[in-house]
Amino acid sequence: NAMLGVSMAVLHAAANSQQQNIYQYLNNDNEFIMPTPMMNILNGGSHADNNVDIQEFMIVPIGAKSFSNAIQMGVEIFHHLKNILIKKNLNTNVGDEGGFAPDLKSNTEAIELLLTAIKSANYKINDEIVIALDVASSELFNKNTNLYELKSENEFLTSNELIDYYINLCNNYPILSIEDGLDE
Repeated sequence: NAMLGVSMAVLHAAANSQQQNIYQYLNNDNEFIMPTPMMNILNGGSHADNNVDIQEFMIVPIGAKSFSNAIQMGVEIFHHLKNILIKKNLNTNVGDEGGFAPDLKSNTEAIELLLTAIKSANYKINDEIVIALDVASSELFNKNTNLYELKSENEFLTSNELIDYYINLCNNYPILSIEDGLDE
């Protein structure tokens, strides 16, 4: 917690020393663009009352022409995902952070549902939309056994095995980002 506060203080001091706002200080070419949003559309972990382990499954509209276009892409995929869940008789209630929270067989089934929704919305996987995960692995880690429990997949993994699990996911799916991949 202290690192974040110190980092922010140093950033503020550096920007002030140059008599700039932070967004100006962090930008080298004076081209100010909005960042690409990561949109949470399917929840698991402690933010949902379901059996999915990973906390957030997000879509990232890397092919969007503008920030408003990125939001539009996200909304369209969100609604296509809802329709897919309805057709599969899966719960369309949302988790604590706004993503759908159905009971699924595995974490990979959640990724497959996202890919189906992306295709259904007529977007190109890898060119226009990729996936990001916020695992919240501290929630999966058992300090007594030093293992990560993936309940939906009935697996207990060491840190190295969990890293191999992520490598396998990244080799098989268009995953751009994994947040909080291991415990503290």
